[in-house]
Amino acid sequence: MTPVHDKSRLIEPALALLEFRSIAAGIESADAMVKRAEVDVVQAGTVQPGNLLVLLGGPVAEVEEALKAGMQIAADALTDHIFLPAVAPAVVRALAGQRDVRALERVSTALGIVETRTVPAAIHAADAGIKGAEVALMEVRLADGLGGKGLVFFTGTVADVEAALEITASALTDEQKVRQVVIPQIHGDIAGIINRNTRFGVQLAWRFYRNDRFTGE
Repeated sequence: MTPVHDKSRLIEPALALLEFRSIAAGIESADAMVKRAEVDVVQAGTVQPGNLLVLLGGPVAEVEEALKAGMQIAADALTDHIFLPAVAPAVVRALAGQRDVRALERVSTALGIVETRTVPAAIHAADAGIKGAEVALMEVRLADGLGGKGLVFFTGTVADVEAALEITASALTDEQKVRQVVIPQIHGDIAGIINRNTRFGVQLAWRFYRNDRFTGE
């Protein structure tokens, strides 16, 4: 999925994301969605483990109408989906690849991790947690390098991180969850590793990673 960097292409106020287990069905669905309603942002692409993601952004009514069209076309191939009529700006920044590691540098900071089975579930967790608790959204990782799973990292005080994870636990179904943990006063060595990058290959400078990003073979 291509990151949205241009300010004129920001995802606001609404976001929808659909995850398809069939790439062909996902592309067919994306075509139906943009034909049904005019949205400001549309992105689509393959992710591990052979799924297709379609991301929509724009006015609430248009995004919702496009989402309905996509779900009608390929409901049998739909793994999961999310519709956020007022997506948090921090979530949009995280989807564009931005990371907020400043809070983790403080000794008293706790780290909350939410691990999900799908990409839409991770985005839902990130949005619910950041809206419902006084935490920072450190990073959101989606699908690639995770076997299709999602990872959400929150930072803040122990109480605030615990509150955020209580909210995400309520927002997600059991089928969407893998695990979530709160680590109070995370050790400096582990904080330093996570601050740099959560990908193992980056830590060991594997040749497929350049400037902390996976480049392929």
